[in-house]
Amino acid sequence: MKKLSFVLAAALLLLSINSLFAQEAAGCPEGLWTNMSAELTAACAGELAGTVVTMSGPFVDVDEVKFNESIVDFETWTGIDIQYTGNKEFEVAIRAAIEGGAAPDIADFPQPGLLKDFAGQGFVVDVSTFLNADHLAANYLQSWLDMAQMPGPEGTITAGVWNRFNGKSLVWYSIPAFEAAGYTIPTTWDELTALSDQIVADGSSPWCVGIESGVATGWPATDWMEEFMLRTTSLENYDRWSFPNTPEDRLLFSSPEVKAAAERLAEVWFAENYVAGGREAIASTSFGDAPAGLFRDPVTCYMHKQGNFITSFFPEGTVAGTDYGVFYLPGIDEAYGKPFLVAGDIYAMLNDRPEVRAVMDFFSRGESVRAWLGAGGALSPHNDAQLDWYGSDLERSIAELVAGATSVRFDGSDLMPGAVGAAWPQQ
Repeated sequence: MKKLSFVLAAALLLLSINSLFAQEAAGCPEGLWTNMSAELTAACAGELAGTVVTMSGPFVDVDEVKFNESIVDFETWTGIDIQYTGNKEFEVAIRAAIEGGAAPDIADFPQPGLLKDFAGQGFVVDVSTFLNADHLAANYLQSWLDMAQMPGPEGTITAGVWNRFNGKSLVWYSIPAFEAAGYTIPTTWDELTALSDQIVADGSSPWCVGIESGVATGWPATDWMEEFMLRTTSLENYDRWSFPNTPEDRLLFSSPEVKAAAERLAEVWFAENYVAGGREAIASTSFGDAPAGLFRDPVTCYMHKQGNFITSFFPEGTVAGTDYGVFYLPGIDEAYGKPFLVAGDIYAMLNDRPEVRAVMDFFSRGESVRAWLGAGGALSPHNDAQLDWYGSDLERSIAELVAGATSVRFDGSDLMPGAVGAAWPQQ
């Protein structure tokens, strides 16, 4: 009995010591941030040390490790403990948690459509009620702020802050093949068309395209369609098509705007010899195998449009900057600028306490993803993120391309109802 009492006493002592350490706060580096919320200011002063903020999202395995590494400094500076739980079935888990009254303080939504549902039901805190408006305006391209606006029970709210993203408006190309043929990087749509025509005239195909993906076959085609929607009509029309506030406001697939975008897509996919293997190969070629033609000798295609994740499907040993490069898919109509299609993560606040507000303010700043940029696998939407934070030359070059965008919009198919046409019949 004495031995058991001694063990319990020792355990309690250790817990007390750990608690004391957890409540310590080193303080935020002087001058690190401006336009801080009252809560972040308090956190940096150590006034919220010892508090806990729970968070859930889809980050697991390596991504979960990278996320946790990105918050270590903030936890040390403020003494706030951010407890993250990752779940591969995040959408199911977060719905059960929220509807069951056990919502985490913060949730990471990789698909804003689900967040929009919860915002409409009143579960989401409007972060514009405490985040400094000048800070948000200075630190995000307006498009990011626009995409965070969602209907709440009593009007539009800012449903969260964007923290990391992946770029989609990218064209990968064979550097050796371009150099051997004397081709140059196109910066306008007319130049891209002229280059494609020249490649055909020289006896090859400009594009490698594949949309096969098992039960998800076709998703790369949705990305292409979204690219053309962004380049041939307004952002307002893109939003009405992909993310309307009401069924009555939706832009039908049969609308002139959507048809025009589809026709421009057809000009690329169905033009004679534009796609390696011809149009019949598009549906049967796996999206991961599609860029293989860039690395054959001789190449069977010169360009491949896909998000920055596609490099994991490139042949082992290929090197960015030597074997392949990347450029921005040019705009078509000057009226619509230089749009960039993205996917990414918006962090929403579900419980309102000072420490949660402080963490949300932190997530609205580039420092919150700095370690992740260094480790690789993320891009920052924050204007205060520095290019020299990127550990990968390739990701740094993509960040530079995105910095030149005049607008960004989220992947449309991730915004629409799960079964397009089921919830809101299209005509």
